[in-house]
Amino acid sequence: MKSLLTRWLPLLCFATGVLQAQPQVPVKLPAFAEGQYVHTPPSPDTLASDTTLHPQLRKLIERGRDLFLNTQQLRGKNVFNDMNCQSCHLGEGGLNWSGPVWPAATTLPDFRGKNQRVNTLEDRISDCFIYSMNGTPPLAGSEDMLALTAYHQWLAKGAAMYNSKIGGRGYGHLGTEMPRQTSYANGQQLFGEHCALCHGDNGQGRREAGVVIFPAVWGDGSWNWGAGMSRVPALASFIQNNMPLGQPGSLTAQQAWDLALFVNSQERPQDPRYTGDAAATRELYKDFHNLTMYGLTVNGKVLGQHDNTGAKPFLRPPGLQLRPAP
Repeated sequence: MKSLLTRWLPLLCFATGVLQAQPQVPVKLPAFAEGQYVHTPPSPDTLASDTTLHPQLRKLIERGRDLFLNTQQLRGKNVFNDMNCQSCHLGEGGLNWSGPVWPAATTLPDFRGKNQRVNTLEDRISDCFIYSMNGTPPLAGSEDMLALTAYHQWLAKGAAMYNSKIGGRGYGHLGTEMPRQTSYANGQQLFGEHCALCHGDNGQGRREAGVVIFPAVWGDGSWNWGAGMSRVPALASFIQNNMPLGQPGSLTAQQAWDLALFVNSQERPQDPRYTGDAAATRELYKDFHNLTMYGLTVNGKVLGQHDNTGAKPFLRPPGLQLRPAP
């Protein structure tokens, strides 16, 4: 417990200062659609006292939670940017409208359009390492992978299996159609006003004593061009429901779209599926990249037309499953 407090105390202190400096705003989140069910994951406080768990399983779940909160401990081995699992999945992976991860444990195996094959829970976690953390996944069946899957499944305790009508799942409440009036310039101004304090003027994030406090949102420390957050609609939904920190719903839908367009029009590490030509890669994976700015010309440059893989010394990790040829 002491090490966990030591790790997160700078974040809590800084976040508290940020919130105190901002006016209080009401929390505004979308309503759940009719017919959807809402799952409340077990509280981490109950984990230590859960007598239904074998001590070895409890230890494994605790390890998975620790990895989820501080995935940076795998930096240089599996993680090659400044992201943690909880960077995109707030509330320790259980918060509605913040990409809760437990649905992966209740709906997989299932077909996934991104790689055009049936995916397991391990496959889904692997993709987060490959794209969102610009890295390479822990080996299938390894202690780290087993710990992460155990934590996902523990969060899903009591949830319905194979019921996809889940309230608060994913990042999609704003839809996939970017409004025509969405503005890069407005997004740039909004970023300076609402985001730069935590994420830096140049999107580089914030560190204290070498520890990542707030993640980079573009550049080498951020997710790569193949990550789900590189899709403008996904980032817009995430922003409106979660940002600024502690003020979910304080931005309008249009402000969220403007911010998402601006952030995702900045450079970041290469998509591991890169063919050597960004436009060709965009076309090959157009069902995904039609929602990103990858391969498009912004401010006179084609986004993604480079060989930069960030801190990762390779483009394509061994665990990457490319979609099968048609």
